[in-house]
Amino acid sequence: MSRNVLFLMVIAGIFASPVILHGQEPQPPADEVKDTSSSARFWQATLGEGHYMVALDRISSVSRHQFLLDGGVIVDEVTVDTAGQALARFYFISPVTDAAPGDTLSQLTERASELLDRGAAITGSNVQDMVVKTYPGTTHAKSVEYRLRTVADLTALYDSVRTSWESGRGRKFALK
Repeated sequence: MSRNVLFLMVIAGIFASPVILHGQEPQPPADEVKDTSSSARFWQATLGEGHYMVALDRISSVSRHQFLLDGGVIVDEVTVDTAGQALARFYFISPVTDAAPGDTLSQLTERASELLDRGAAITGSNVQDMVVKTYPGTTHAKSVEYRLRTVADLTALYDSVRTSWESGRGRKFALK
């Protein structure tokens, strides 16, 4: 068996196992998150994989919650509900092992994260940034989804949209 085939099998095994999904990463430097006020009456989010914009008077609710998905990952999600046709979901995923006590589990999670980062660098993909879905179970009709890389990014996004909606003043949120 060639080294490339073996490497791809290892990477596929990592992605197939919910216990060793990409874990939390260190918080980014402050200059990677940009949140500025705007005179327009829109809230905008520019993220690595896309852009979302909504009129403030069309937002009907903003929420943040966590849930356990399939017993393997914890999803921390911000939802922006609007009077339009699309529901926006922004989320951060962490393995349930991140919440479990014990040094061995955290070491396993850290090692899996390193392997994912190395695999992404070799293959040129951004798997760690992609939305995770299992068809048809997690396919949401009329929803727009974005995956964030850190809890700090998700918290900053939530604070931005909530502040914008409460104040009635537009904001532009961007992650580099």
